[in-house]
Amino acid sequence: MREIKSIKKTSFVKKILIKICRIFGYELIDQSTLDFPVSNKKYEDLISIPGNKSISLGIGGVSITRKVNALDIIVKTCTSVQLVSQNKKRIFEEDKSEYTFRTINSLTNSVKDLKKKFRDVKVKFTIIDVNSPNSHINKILSKISDEGFEAQHIPVENIKDSKDNMSTTMASIRRSFYHAKKCTDLIYFVEDDYIHKTESLAEMLFAYEKFSSIFQNEIFILSADYPYLYKNMNNSSILIGENTHWRNVKESLLTFMTSKKMIEKHFEKLIDMATNKSNPFEKNLHEIYEKENCFSPIPSLSIHCTNINSVFGLSPNVDLKKLWNDNKN
Repeated sequence: MREIKSIKKTSFVKKILIKICRIFGYELIDQSTLDFPVSNKKYEDLISIPGNKSISLGIGGVSITRKVNALDIIVKTCTSVQLVSQNKKRIFEEDKSEYTFRTINSLTNSVKDLKKKFRDVKVKFTIIDVNSPNSHINKILSKISDEGFEAQHIPVENIKDSKDNMSTTMASIRRSFYHAKKCTDLIYFVEDDYIHKTESLAEMLFAYEKFSSIFQNEIFILSADYPYLYKNMNNSSILIGENTHWRNVKESLLTFMTSKKMIEKHFEKLIDMATNKSNPFEKNLHEIYEKENCFSPIPSLSIHCTNINSVFGLSPNVDLKKLWNDNKN
């Protein structure tokens, strides 16, 4: 990690220092203005260089050795079922389709923000759907297309003779893992009841590049800070991202980001999770986290819109109403 040096020199000496630092890859900070003369950036600008260097004021820089080239967003949708195997109502008590539409709205808004910062990263949506009306699917695909992003639709048929919705849900999860093997780089698996902050995806990619470069390995990264993670006093390592903190965790639900390499590495275990019921359902995923690094944001970058009393739902210290209202259809 290279030191960010603070300077306030005469104009001539400053120009010489800037030229030298550009040659050797250092950054400087003008302490009087907090500007960055080497990269010609101001304090309010994005300091880090995606795919090249992560810079945190007061800490220093990390050279990026793991550049992100593409992001596939795989959204598993079902606008006809409120909560799988439950009769509880979700927060705000709307029709299930409203959560799906707002999830899509939040993701397209976040991708637009991402493309301003990671201009070379290719983004593609895949909608893996179970039993949603054609009008809903068309609305989802039109929204994504109208924002200028590529999208495809993969239908999953209802499994007949199943006693609940879980069998069909598991088929959807399996399909998402098989599809991930066709992707090229990062994959973000998303349930259709996660509403994201605008900066979510960019923050996740900044963290992915930085942390995978530090650990020299692929990682898992979450968008949600789940409340159940605070039920036990577990030790955590805290890391600095671009504009948020991250901590390592050993549990999550099925909304997470990782790489194609990691999917291939743990493919059999993931398919087994989506085929044979466990308690908890994500047991295999948690076992993977015992071997691989997984990071969760503090505070949360998305909210899981489940029942308000669910420990798997509402992230703490987030303006829930604002996030909900900001992503209205």
